[in-house]
Amino acid sequence: MEGLVGSRIIPIRASCRRHYSAFLPTFSLHIRKNLNQGQVWMMKRPKSLVRLLLQFNRLNPQLLATLIISSLPKVLKLWRSADAVCFDVDSTVCVDEGIDELAEFCGAGKAVAEWTARAMGGSVPFEEALSARLSLFKPSLSQVQDYLDKSPPRISPGIEELVKKLKSRNTDVYLISGGFRQMINVNEWVFVLQPNNAVSDDLLYQFRVIIQHPVASILGIPQENIFSNQLIFGSSGEFLGFDANEPTSRSGGKATAVQQIRKVKGYKALVMIGDGATDLEARKPGGADLFICYAGVQLREPVVAKADWLVFNFADLVNALE
Repeated sequence: MEGLVGSRIIPIRASCRRHYSAFLPTFSLHIRKNLNQGQVWMMKRPKSLVRLLLQFNRLNPQLLATLIISSLPKVLKLWRSADAVCFDVDSTVCVDEGIDELAEFCGAGKAVAEWTARAMGGSVPFEEALSARLSLFKPSLSQVQDYLDKSPPRISPGIEELVKKLKSRNTDVYLISGGFRQMINVNEWVFVLQPNNAVSDDLLYQFRVIIQHPVASILGIPQENIFSNQLIFGSSGEFLGFDANEPTSRSGGKATAVQQIRKVKGYKALVMIGDGATDLEARKPGGADLFICYAGVQLREPVVAKADWLVFNFADLVNALE
């Protein structure tokens, strides 16, 4: 999702060479043995060194993954005891950024990208930035459907195995996205009907058509465990906007969604996994206890610097549960 203001993004191909996190077998069997004994080699996070490595683009994934873990035993304990895990979707569960891909498909990719670059000044609230981007190409229902038909979801390697592992441990899994349900292939369409003689918004009617989407079906995640934004269309399929009532449509929305989940469900340990600043925001009082930065697609420097744990592939998280 969105990076922090002024951040430098280092794209990482999801299908490229395998990277390893801080305590994987390549570091030594000694570390794995110590994990089982509750003793883990660790070091305080030298933030200046992390920034230096990133600044000069001399990124050693193994070293960096080690450097950003300030208290590995605590991180591992939280990860293994989590009764709920929330995943970002774009550039995390899926390897694409939904709104950028849709804009490109509709012929407005460059314009949206240019506006996004200008928006990185930091003075624009998330909801305003979202509205401005959509207004550049105003996707119709037929365009969105055509895009979905021609662009099946590209699931990140290892995510299916991780979700399956979590569910086998009775850990609840959620998808929390600042993108749109349709862009993560949730086929939930919202239409607005307005009688010809309508004189006020009070006479507007909405109806929804819901079809289980591929991503949720693949991962086995129920509809009620999905928090994301919603495109709204008119009765003729014309673009009208997005549902501003969704918590993820506003600045700090992911944090709000996570706090709501925790309040309702009463989870004792909740983890947020994502790549962007909006995911990092979920680690607030009453929200996530642990933020894991997934950099298998993109690595965002300010997010990495504040993460509790950096991973480049989901197999690392599966291994840590064993």
